[in-house]
Amino acid sequence: MPQLFVGTSGWAYPTWKPDFYPAKLPQKKFLGHYATQLNTVEVNFTFRQLVKETTIQNWIQQTPPTFRFGVKAHQVITHIKRLKGTEDFLPRFVTTIAPLASAGKLGPVLFQLPPNLKADATLLKDFLALLPRTLPAAFEFRNESWFTDSTWELLKSHGAALCVAETEERATPDVVTGAFIYYRFRKPTYTVEERSGMVTQIGNYLAAGRDVFAYFKHEETPEGALYAVGLLRDVMQT
Repeated sequence: MPQLFVGTSGWAYPTWKPDFYPAKLPQKKFLGHYATQLNTVEVNFTFRQLVKETTIQNWIQQTPPTFRFGVKAHQVITHIKRLKGTEDFLPRFVTTIAPLASAGKLGPVLFQLPPNLKADATLLKDFLALLPRTLPAAFEFRNESWFTDSTWELLKSHGAALCVAETEERATPDVVTGAFIYYRFRKPTYTVEERSGMVTQIGNYLAAGRDVFAYFKHEETPEGALYAVGLLRDVMQT
């Protein structure tokens, strides 16, 4: 059965009280409560630091078996080395998140490329060749030069998903390249009509047999988390 995973990019926001978190809930219990409302989270701090195994074990203990952690790839890979010469660092990064995979809780690993990195098919092909086939990888391209059929074909050939990112400035084409679908809804607000469109589109992908991961923007307000709860509920009711 295809599965829908909906969440936000982070959970440690006291300003989400009292609309999402109970007013008196201590921060150390945020993740546990979050996991009663949503079934995935996109971890962004892995972009700046390698996560410790003790931290991951805490995450595993605080979430149910069906919960998934999406993980943003470290900036050394995407922004400093810009996908080139990552043969040493990439395995090191993958090793740090291996406990999530072992626990059955690893969601997609997001490789978010910098806006000034223009399309380079050889670069992408060489990097994809380094990725373990078992790693559920998604790529977010923030330079529109990547939005071509050749990019989609490269991703398809390695089973990697295109991250369909939607911001106020840019929208990625909704193209299927991997076994799962990956959405990043980054606009600060969404109308009822827009959210209804999400329900329809995601429902179609689930009906076609694909898992869907969808993450709303993490803001100081709880709006994204509430959108996520609503989307998960509405798709399940259709």
